[in-house]
Order: sequence, then C-alpha cells, then structure tokens
Amino acid sequence: MSTNPRGPNPVDRHVGSRVRLRRQLLNMSQEKLGEELGVTFQQVQKYERGANRIGAGRLWVLARVLDVPVSFFYDGVSDSVMTPGFAEGDQTPIVDDFIQSADGVALAQAFAKIKDPKVRRRVLELVRTLAAEAAENGQG
Repeated sequence: MSTNPRGPNPVDRHVGSRVRLRRQLLNMSQEKLGEELGVTFQQVQKYERGANRIGAGRLWVLARVLDVPVSFFYDGVSDSVMTPGFAEGDQTPIVDDFIQSADGVALAQAFAKIKDPKVRRRVLELVRTLAAEAAENGQG
C-alpha cells in the first residue's frame, strides 16, 4: 500500500464516515455530539474526516451516544479499503459518496419510511427513469 503515511488511514476514514452517517440519521449536530463526548465540534469534524483517530474508549462512548453497537462503525470495511483502487463492480465509493451527502441522508430517511414494497419499487423505477433521461441528455 503506497499511501501517504501522514494522511488519514482508510479505516479511520471509514469509521469517521460511519460516525457522520449515524449522527446525521439522528439529526444531531456536530456541536451536540461534541458536547456528549466532551470535545469541540472541530474535533468531531476531524473524527468524521478520519484526520484524527478515534481511540477505543472514545469509540465505546460514541457507540452509546449514537445508540449503535461498536461494530456499526466497521460495517462495510473490507480488504478493498486497504488496497489501492477498488475491485471491478464494487459500489462502495458510490454508496459512500451518496450517503455522505445531505441529500443522500434525507433520501434514505424518507425512503425508509415507505413501508409498502410496491411503492418503494415505483420510487426506484422513477429514480432510474430520471437518471436514464439525464444521461441521455448529457446531464449525468
């Protein structure tokens, strides 16, 4: 692995992105999370970017504050995180980028509230149709 030794570790970035995801799903501000942890919101930002490593004790507290098991922060981490590039067909970068956006979180929250499987499929069909039209028009 030929990454910058001073740059964020890929696993630290992944854990930080999972912290951010859960915080956003709970509609919790970085400031509020920082208060719960006894750190500044700037420190929370550094954790979420993976710039600062989260120690074991702090990860334990984060799990309690965010109401998830510690394993939640490692869900989705794989050997592909530790190797340059991704395997062909790996959707991890697309999913990570999507869920890191405010629109992605809002869409995921709204979609999760739809309980009828037929309606969920129709929403998916709508999104696919809109994406195909955008691609055809060179807007993709």
